[in-house]
Amino acid sequence: MSSPILVIGALGNVGTEVVRQILARGGKVRAADMDVNKLRERFGEAVEAVRFDFTDPSTFDETFKGVKRMFYMRPPHITNIQRDMAPSMDAAKRAGVTHVVFLSLIGIENTTYVPHYKVETYLKAINMQTTFLRCSFFMQNLNTTHRREIKERNEIFVPVGKAKTAFIDARDIGAVAAVTLLEDGHAGMNYDLTGSQRLDYWEVASIMSEILGRRITYRNPNPLHFLIETMRRGTPFMFALVMTGLYTSTRFGMAEPITDEVERLTGISPITFRQYVTDYEDARK
Repeated sequence: MSSPILVIGALGNVGTEVVRQILARGGKVRAADMDVNKLRERFGEAVEAVRFDFTDPSTFDETFKGVKRMFYMRPPHITNIQRDMAPSMDAAKRAGVTHVVFLSLIGIENTTYVPHYKVETYLKAINMQTTFLRCSFFMQNLNTTHRREIKERNEIFVPVGKAKTAFIDARDIGAVAAVTLLEDGHAGMNYDLTGSQRLDYWEVASIMSEILGRRITYRNPNPLHFLIETMRRGTPFMFALVMTGLYTSTRFGMAEPITDEVERLTGISPITFRQYVTDYEDARK
């Protein structure tokens, strides 16, 4: 394949793994994110680094030029899809991008209020060939979104109740994304991606306590308390509202199903939660 594979959000948890997995398989990558210097620091000369900003159309031409396949994701802070993401999808279409692998959510067909659903719908509306990676909750959310509460308060603060979650490691998502971008036959497919075990948050806290060597407590607020407290801790309202909606859906079982798609597509068993905590132990010290 002569044209580069574009990875939008290459500095993110998943985007970074997508880049690494494509490179490991011999692919050519154009890595796009807000900070070109950070891209070069992370990936060196192995990638073509370009500045991309969803809300700055002046970055679109360089980003999409000569690209046929791309990995596309929604930044957590973006909730107005029509205003802040549709222009980049239109630009990609005009530039000749034909296949989009989009990082979506498991159970999206039942949670049509979330922004990811609007992105899926728009990509279909403009007749893009798509592969939707509909993922369960990322293990890495616990060392990014929830890092501070775990590190400073020794708690996990989510309104999930007794429900279980089939967490998936971002490294496994990256591996699946690389396969779907480098191989033919994945256009038009939707893949529900999960880990190989389902855990409730008491079990999550127990595993983390054991490995980190200190007690981590699962706080189980009701959704309204979660929304108010999350905003009080500095999260913007719309972002906090989306988080509340997703965790409420999880409370009713959205994230409990387990699939074998990761192993089927990559040939490798999903990373376990225990392995994830061990690998990222330093992030919580």
